[in-house]
Amino acid sequence: MLLIDNEATASVLEMPSVISVLEQAYRELVAGEAVCRPRIDMRLPVDDRSVYQWGTMEGGSAASGYYAIRMKSDVLTETEYGGTRTQEKHCVRPGTFCGLIFLLSARTGEPLAILNDGVLQHMRVGADSAIGTKYAARQDARVLGMLGSGGMARSHLAALLTVRQLERVQVYSPTRAHRERYAGEVAEEYGLEVVAVDEPRDVFRGADVVAGCTDAAADVIVGDWLEPGTHVTCIGGRPDARARQVFDVWLRLGTAPAPLTDPTWRPTDEYIAYAARQDDPVWGRHTHGRGRRPPAGPDAPRMVGLEDVLSGADTARSDDAEITFSERGNIQGAQFFAVAGHVYEQCRRRGLGRELPTEWFLQDVRD
Repeated sequence: MLLIDNEATASVLEMPSVISVLEQAYRELVAGEAVCRPRIDMRLPVDDRSVYQWGTMEGGSAASGYYAIRMKSDVLTETEYGGTRTQEKHCVRPGTFCGLIFLLSARTGEPLAILNDGVLQHMRVGADSAIGTKYAARQDARVLGMLGSGGMARSHLAALLTVRQLERVQVYSPTRAHRERYAGEVAEEYGLEVVAVDEPRDVFRGADVVAGCTDAAADVIVGDWLEPGTHVTCIGGRPDARARQVFDVWLRLGTAPAPLTDPTWRPTDEYIAYAARQDDPVWGRHTHGRGRRPPAGPDAPRMVGLEDVLSGADTARSDDAEITFSERGNIQGAQFFAVAGHVYEQCRRRGLGRELPTEWFLQDVRD
């Protein structure tokens, strides 16, 4: 069994490969070769400001023979910062985090690896947005409007450059030093024109693709600022009510299949949450609620499933003036067996990772 840290993952994982293995996993879901469930969060009050959240997502493939469960253990606090509401998280102390992926063989049951999820997490989320952009953005998209300047903003840029020939990035985050550092570093790395703007409104001007990559627990995609032909992806913060009205097309990458024991239960929510002490005042200080779901009703955007795009039965964009939006849905579990399996194979080939005796994880008492 291997213990694979972020350094090893970063040395073997490349964005085109992440996009490729995710698309393959989604094809396996459509074909019934793979299975996953929605993300599930368990929440407990900590004090009058913070809550504990345990989150898991899992899935596996009969085709690849991998199964994985990803868990994260966070203490969450929401604060007002830079005119918006942000969510801070940590494990043990600020600046440290606990996210792990347990990878197993779906053919023998053998535990294969435990992976830190940090680098893999950033890359799989960026790749997800790139898949949506690949199928829904205009082919001539050249200008990226970026909301956020952290790790997700960096992995998203790397991913989006894989599917579109971007030439200009206009970035905003509340802290001037952060957005200016992002602009300088990614301009040098990719040879792009990168401009740090002083107002979030300027991110949207002339943008062909707008990406929300913030830690805001608030609306960040402003519908009144979206221009015709824009493609939108948002993994931090959320689209406001007006944005959901002006989206012409909503591309959904997938919905987790219904369980055999209840074929009628197939929620579209991004996640399902449970909470202890539901009347505790701390919940009033957090914006957590129902998991994000696509809009419904006669005025909702045209809904398109990735499975129909991949099969040629539908298209995500019918003309260059449409405003399109893409979101993962609730198939996160399928991402981790696909990407973690790829990382495991690469580490095995290159002799990376720390060996752990498999016997430590086995027992002779029947479970």
